[in-house]
Amino acid sequence: MLMLLDVFEELITTKALLLTTLASRLMHSLLRRVTVTASLSFSLSRYTAFGFAVQTQRVVGSQPNSQSPQFPIRLFASDSSEMSDEVAKAKEAAKAFDLSSSDGAGSDTVFDKLLSGEWPSDKVYEDDKAFAFRDVSPQAPVHILVIPKKRDGLVSLSKAREDQKELLGHLIYVAQEIGKKECPKGFRLVINDGEEGAQSVFHLHIHILGGRQMNWPPG
Repeated sequence: MLMLLDVFEELITTKALLLTTLASRLMHSLLRRVTVTASLSFSLSRYTAFGFAVQTQRVVGSQPNSQSPQFPIRLFASDSSEMSDEVAKAKEAAKAFDLSSSDGAGSDTVFDKLLSGEWPSDKVYEDDKAFAFRDVSPQAPVHILVIPKKRDGLVSLSKAREDQKELLGHLIYVAQEIGKKECPKGFRLVINDGEEGAQSVFHLHIHILGGRQMNWPPG
């Protein structure tokens, strides 16, 4: 009888040890999973935060430090600081135009240098009335300007004369022909007028913008 009790007690002890070992291993496995998950979540959080910081650096025009991964730099500017720069240019251009002459014709602009060939341009289209070229500071994947070859006082849309209606129609027609060719899914035409319209060059020009989804309302 005593021997049976000893055997039974030994079996109970062995079973208890096995259960303790299994419980310990199960707890260890669970802890490892929790640790890996937490570590992964923390790593993703750091990566996301870092990515946002790098994107912010690109937007404001800062250069990443030498230890940062080299992400692709944004090609199309749309941030508030650059918008402010463009508005500042428009105000300076408006002031210069007001001081340039009394007849409203204005002084020569950068477009005159492009038309004369003094400065190079990426020409898209040209006829006897219109000249179209790609903007050197694109605000969209497709950003083309259409201008009259002879300014003839057409410094802005609000300065157009009645005898220039045919020319205005021709410029719009040329713009839509280029737009539907370059941007088959749609495009936007923009004409800035005057200081508050953020016109930075006083030679009428039509912006063709496309190649991406446009937002609304603009500016």
